[in-house]
This record gives sequence, structure tokens and C-alpha cells, in this order.
Amino acid sequence: MQGKTVLITGGAKRVGAAICRRLHAEGANLMIHYRSSVGEARALAGELNDQRPESAALVQADLLKVAGLPNLVHSAVKTFGGLDVLINNASSFFPTMVGEITEAHWDDLMGTNLKAPLFLSQAAAPELKKRRGCIVNITDIHAERPMKSYVVYSAGKAGLVSLTKSLARELGPEVRVNGVAPGPIMWPEDDPMFDQVSRQRIVSHTILKRTGGPDDIARAVHFLIADAPYVTGQVLAVDGGRSVKL
Repeated sequence: MQGKTVLITGGAKRVGAAICRRLHAEGANLMIHYRSSVGEARALAGELNDQRPESAALVQADLLKVAGLPNLVHSAVKTFGGLDVLINNASSFFPTMVGEITEAHWDDLMGTNLKAPLFLSQAAAPELKKRRGCIVNITDIHAERPMKSYVVYSAGKAGLVSLTKSLARELGPEVRVNGVAPGPIMWPEDDPMFDQVSRQRIVSHTILKRTGGPDDIARAVHFLIADAPYVTGQVLAVDGGRSVKL
């Protein structure tokens, strides 16, 4: 990862921040996208730049505004001279129960989980091809086994899995495209669907009988970028075995 440039969406906090810290520790330069988490983004960039000056920069954007997505790529290239890795990490997540689904729900969940990764990957492809780079999409184990009451989210992540495989075919051999599918890693913030009983039930359905941590996802992302040169079009489940027991 030494000297590689990584563009990551939603990198300011939670799993995104763990990925940033892991790749930065391995020598990468980071263009960190955020939408509204300006405080967390500035704090993270400051932390990383204290460790290695001018190694992290920020770019703000609403990923639902497709016309602005090429600017994320241009910012990375302008700041660091090129682009080696795109990580589509940003995601909206909230329940949508049949009978209550609105077009706004669809636009938000499909926009962040499928539409933005497609158009951002398309914008990044020419730069990635120059350096024989790669794309890593953060999917979800519920792409293949939908979560009850999360109809649109599950459909969006299923689309992202298909997009991962399609882009691998379209962009190869120069660009590899893979995905990481998290299981129970970090509980959603302020979501009543995940009370203590629900959380315990989810953990009990993992083979390892515990939740994972953000760095488990970061390690998998690093593996696909740096240690898997003959892997493309694949999705790696990092879920403690939960998808086996769903």
C-alpha cells in the first residue's frame, strides 16, 4: 500500500474510519469522502496527517447527486497525482416495510447503495486502469438472504453484489473488483429494530457466537487490495459464520 492513493466514500466514522486507519498504517494516501459528518472527518484527517503529513485529504459530497461524483475522483488525482483504489463504503440503512415504502425511501437507499457506486466506479475507471488498480464494494450478507422489514436496503445491496461481478467483467484485466459483506459488526445507531433482545438473537446465530469489530472489515479490505492479485468478481463474507446459519 506504500504510496497508493485510496478514495473511500463514507470514510469519516464507524467502519469507514477503521478502513482508513488500517490502509493509512500500511502506507496509503487517503481521499476521505463525507456528506455531513464534518467534525468526524476533520478529526480523522487531522489524526492521520499528524502521523504522516499531507497523507489524508477530505472531499464533501452528496452521493445522490450523480453529476458531482466525478469531482471526487478529480480531487484525489489533483491532490495525490493519481488513483489506485476506490472503496464504495457509504450506505444508507433504515427499515422499509411493505405498505409503507415511499419513492423517497427507494431513491435514498438505492441511490447510496447501488446508483452512487456504479457512477463513481464509472468515473474512477480510467484512472484506475492507468495504475491497474482495484475497487472494493462494501456489500452485506443480507444481499443474498434479505433481512425482514428492510426490503429496499436488501434489494440495493443485492444489486451491489451483482454490480461487483459485472464491473469485474467489464473492467478486467486492468482493474480488479471485489466486495466485502459484513455481518454483525457495529449495531445501527438509534434503530429500535435492534434492541438488546434482537442483538442477542443475531449473535446467537453466528457460528463464532460473538460480534465482529470494524477492523475485521478493514483487514478484509486490505487483503483484497494488497494480497489478492488473482482475485476478482468475488464477495468475501466477514460475519462470524452468520450467513451459514441464516
